[in-house]
Amino acid sequence: MIVSPCISICRTDPVTGYCYGCGRNSDDKIKWKDPNTGDKWKAENLKTIRSRMTGWQLESFNESYEHKIKNGNSLFKKANQK
Repeated sequence: MIVSPCISICRTDPVTGYCYGCGRNSDDKIKWKDPNTGDKWKAENLKTIRSRMTGWQLESFNESYEHKIKNGNSLFKKANQK
């Protein structure tokens, strides 16, 4: 099972339509929630959304996503729970 790339920074860029936090568009988000979507598509989509990001945004996403995989929640959500 591949963990959702949502890192709890849910704001959409009005120009690109991509989420500032995870780099997904609305169609990507719908497909991730579909129980029939397989891990092959999810793995490819992770590559695609990472290609949409650069610099600090990609670094921040990778750090938070790795934390979410290991700990079950994103760094952003953890910081706001204190």
